[in-house]
Amino acid sequence: MAPLSPMMQQYFEIKEQHKDQILFFRLGDFYEMFFDDAVTASRELELVLTGRDCGQEERAPMCGVPYHSCDAYIARLIKKGYKVAICEQMEDPKLVKGLVKREVIRVVTPGTLIEANMLDEGANNYIASIYVEKERVGLAFADISTGQVFVTALPLGDLSALKNELTRFSPSEVVFNDALLSFAEMGGFLKDRLRCCADVLGEAAYLGELPNRLITGQFGAAACAPGGAADEPQVAYALGGLLHYLHETQKTGVERLVSLERYSEERYMLLDATARRNLELTQTMHSGEKRGSLLWVIDKTETAMGKRLLRRYLEQPLAHPVMIEKRLNAVDEIFSDSMLRLDLTERLKGIYDLERLLTRIVCGATNPRELCSFAATLKKLPDVKQRISGCRAKLLAEIYEQIDPLQEVAALISEAIMDDPPVSTKEGWFIRDGYHAGLDEIRRMLTHTKEYLAQTEAAERERTGIKNLRIGFNKVFGYYIEITNSYKELVPKEYIRKQTLANCERYITQELKNLEDKILSGRERLVVLELRLYEDLRNRIAAETSRIQQTADALARLDVFTSFAALAAEKDYSRPQITTDGSIIIEDGRHPVVEEMLGGGARFVANDCTLDGDQNRIAIITGPNMAGKSTYIRQIAVIVLLAQIGSFVPARRAVIGVVDGIYTRVGASDDLSTGQSTFMVEMNEVAQILKNATKDSLLILDEVGRGTSTFDGMSIARAMLEYIADRKKLGAKTLFATHYHELTELESLLPCVKNYNTAVKKRGEDITFLRRIVPGAVDDSYGIEVSRLAGIPDWIIRRAHEILADLEADRPISERRATMKAAPERQDQPEQLALVHDSPVEDAMRRLDLNTLTPLEALNKLYEFKAML
Repeated sequence: MAPLSPMMQQYFEIKEQHKDQILFFRLGDFYEMFFDDAVTASRELELVLTGRDCGQEERAPMCGVPYHSCDAYIARLIKKGYKVAICEQMEDPKLVKGLVKREVIRVVTPGTLIEANMLDEGANNYIASIYVEKERVGLAFADISTGQVFVTALPLGDLSALKNELTRFSPSEVVFNDALLSFAEMGGFLKDRLRCCADVLGEAAYLGELPNRLITGQFGAAACAPGGAADEPQVAYALGGLLHYLHETQKTGVERLVSLERYSEERYMLLDATARRNLELTQTMHSGEKRGSLLWVIDKTETAMGKRLLRRYLEQPLAHPVMIEKRLNAVDEIFSDSMLRLDLTERLKGIYDLERLLTRIVCGATNPRELCSFAATLKKLPDVKQRISGCRAKLLAEIYEQIDPLQEVAALISEAIMDDPPVSTKEGWFIRDGYHAGLDEIRRMLTHTKEYLAQTEAAERERTGIKNLRIGFNKVFGYYIEITNSYKELVPKEYIRKQTLANCERYITQELKNLEDKILSGRERLVVLELRLYEDLRNRIAAETSRIQQTADALARLDVFTSFAALAAEKDYSRPQITTDGSIIIEDGRHPVVEEMLGGGARFVANDCTLDGDQNRIAIITGPNMAGKSTYIRQIAVIVLLAQIGSFVPARRAVIGVVDGIYTRVGASDDLSTGQSTFMVEMNEVAQILKNATKDSLLILDEVGRGTSTFDGMSIARAMLEYIADRKKLGAKTLFATHYHELTELESLLPCVKNYNTAVKKRGEDITFLRRIVPGAVDDSYGIEVSRLAGIPDWIIRRAHEILADLEADRPISERRATMKAAPERQDQPEQLALVHDSPVEDAMRRLDLNTLTPLEALNKLYEFKAML
């Protein structure tokens, strides 16, 4: 077999070190891919697959993308789960004879993105490291685009705590040690639930002296000392392994990680994956969109940093009353002073993403225009700082102290970079005149050369008598004199013909050649010098990373508190009273998302709620479908959650006893990925609730037991309620929505249970949902009436009433069968469903007796018809 060409040998030597990554191999103005990488990339990116001579008989499969537009292609590969190794030319091909030196300068992975066009500005992009040892697991989460690192340690147990923490951060990439492989279920969880990229790191990355050495070098010796963030072995191994992985893949920029925080799960409310999904905190359950989620309603932030922090607050509600009150005090002060609120909102507008811009500066990936945006933001800081100078709330005073105006950094950028610089640094001309004497001298020479070219052109026209003589330039021939064919006879003898075109000739002279050498060398020197000055400028800014990061953190918090205040003012939210007695008292509470989605002037019906650890520990809510049971129990959970992130709440009054966790069992669906039925999924979720909830938790349970037979489901639901009600076993505050009316008898058997129902007004066979939660048990399911509202044809409704009457009369099965056989002979029953029939609204309006309606009933009917449409 013939040997490979030198370039292809170089390719294989580099590819050997990056077997599991697609290698972008720089050749001139393109990143080329070869062999299997080319086949994969051509398929995933829809590129034309070609070939290249490689020294052997068969050509190497090849495809490529332009280097200046590679980000879009890399983003598509990353989104599909691939990793991309960027191999650059480390030498100028013009200055090298033979093979150009090439090296991988970075490996782009889902968890290491820093490019703005590949990231969601409103969400962190975490990479996680898991280290399992004995009965403990160490966790480290880092967002290299913002410089933040969080670490903790958990008991391994049944993996529920580990899954909850991973769900809380939703990393896009996870690395872990071999011990995690012994838990087979984690593979499915990472792939199907988190949908993240996952890799095993060798034990060498986690053990030995390497972790402590990396941590100490990154965060200082205090991080590993007793009481430090990484003083626990499992935490140190997880964090050290993560740093090792980042150094291996990123080469540079890891120094951007400056914020290390050790947190404990006790500081935050426990929200498992099921609760996050059912309460639709950041995305809707069915479409996965932000619109329709709680985050969509409450997000009034003005900055990308604030948006990310708000999401983090929402995913990590506090469980410490003092910390909650501090946030509420800050929000209250801004809310109470409308001028302060409006001024802060206005001054926060136009503030760019300091965190991610700083990361690009540290990594050497920013461009001159981004630096101008960075400076523009820094120039706004004094005004923002001054506006909160007199605030009394402790957190606002802290923010005031933490905001560093950084005016010397802003001045440095303004002195160095032109006002409207180009995006690229390739051609130079972005450093401001007067910044560097040597650069100014080169520019003067180039500027005067241009003037001299114009003078030379005019002089040659005068000397030769050729009126349209023109001096031009291209990259192939350099500077030339162009003369049209009509003046060819006037061309001087000393002109040297260089190129013949259809209607003109191009010439050079020795004088012009000398001038060309001077100009081109000056241009090269200008570009090289500007790049050196630009690199020095970036390094000087990067040296202030800690100050800039501290200021960015402060701005993000200020943005969130201002957002909460603006939300409260706009939506008529009130400040909750935070207590530790476990009571939840809500007057005229509303569901913020449903209220927002109603729109069009529709009125949301507010409701009260009273829960405590004594006589009102469990509320059983009965009523028909579509009457508002699920909305009601969810809105209580959402109000509690909003209070514990430090926000005002959609209620006239709210007393919130801090809960340590919210657990939900809502809805029903199969889990096809694990082969579990609806009932099995339901029982798994119930089992986790009973195992993890405490007396200080809030349970939101909707239709537990409906996935099996009526008697089995009712038995399970009752046994569960009895267990929850028993203080010695659980004793948690619970909202239990159900169709099992038999469960309402528990009110007379258990002193802590209270019955409520969704009020319905019935007139004949028509019903009106009043959306009010009232004390007492419901006396009917109204299932047939609800089916009419859904558009079920009248003849089925009438037949359902007949069957219901038989069942209630307990008629023998034989009689029921006789009735069923006779049913098709009814003359008013069509043989098949009509393809076109009246809409539910038309049908309901025809049955409506206007003479018997009160004005309020008419208004409710109008809302009902609007909702049906």
